[in-house]
Amino acid sequence: MNIGKIRERVLAELSKSADVKTLDMLRVKYLGRKGELTGVLRSLKNKPLAERRRLGSEANKLQKELETIFSEAANRLMTKNQKLTTDPDLTRPGEKISVGHRHPLTRVENEIREIFSSMNFTIVEGPEVETEYYNFDALNIPANHPARDMWDTFWLKSFSNPSRMKSNKSRITNSILEKNSRDNIREKFERYLLRTHTSPVQIRYMETHKPPFQIVVPGRVFRYEATDASHEINFYQLEGLMVGSSVSLANFKFVIEEFFKKFFEDQKIQFRFRPSYFPFVEPGLEVDIKLTTKNRKLSTWLEIMGAGMVHPRVFEAVKYKNVQGFAFGVGIDRLAMIKYGIPDIRLFYNGDLRFIRQF
Repeated sequence: MNIGKIRERVLAELSKSADVKTLDMLRVKYLGRKGELTGVLRSLKNKPLAERRRLGSEANKLQKELETIFSEAANRLMTKNQKLTTDPDLTRPGEKISVGHRHPLTRVENEIREIFSSMNFTIVEGPEVETEYYNFDALNIPANHPARDMWDTFWLKSFSNPSRMKSNKSRITNSILEKNSRDNIREKFERYLLRTHTSPVQIRYMETHKPPFQIVVPGRVFRYEATDASHEINFYQLEGLMVGSSVSLANFKFVIEEFFKKFFEDQKIQFRFRPSYFPFVEPGLEVDIKLTTKNRKLSTWLEIMGAGMVHPRVFEAVKYKNVQGFAFGVGIDRLAMIKYGIPDIRLFYNGDLRFIRQF
């Protein structure tokens, strides 16, 4: 009696089993009460002791192995049959996999990064929680300057009020001035806020880098103001800065016109540059555009960007000498609204997937 041959026959017949019913019949044939292997085990009582031990060990081992094989095969066939029952039409095209969509602000920011990178600008980022010094003072907007009203600021409450800090600063400065620099004193008593623009990153960058250079700074900013179709308490802004020994408004004009032509692609675009005021540039200007496409024409001029030549006091704050440069700022949300024809800025932030899936 060859136990090995029984195993070979079982495996050969098992490979031909196409459904659970056939598999169960095969299991009964070999492992059932009247099965072939069961018969072998029952016949051992009539065998000599030595043969009984050998065949008994082999038969028991094969029985456990076949039980495992039949169980695994049954699970595979049941899973396969379940899939066939769920979707019996094998000729039907497969269902389209649902994929995510990039947020329109993400799409626009990535496109902006690519355009400026192709123009040899470096992409720089900075903290969203800023100090009063970097957000205002170093940008030629000292305390009580009327220009601060242009930036409705979220101040952080966890710090002392300005009057107490001022008196404490005077008292402590006299005692530890010999051990610490004035910069350390300033940082210790600095007021913190949510940045109102990305311009503070320019100061941070200039403190650690020497010109010439050209950078853009994309990021989120915050303003304490009422929300409506064109205003939000937080939005995204892009700041640009180019500094060198002979940088001029002519360079600025070329860079900005080149950027907008690439950003709006096949649209015809007109530019208009108007004088304006920003405390950290002199002279300052506004950039207006007028777009014309095959499907629409914006007959009115759109105010799109503030810019100008960097104010000398800003360079003094970072200890730059004999250089000049231009800076500009543009709202990423505003660019997205114009490019995609979005009427309300609040759509970017309400989390409605029906809006996101359009992009």
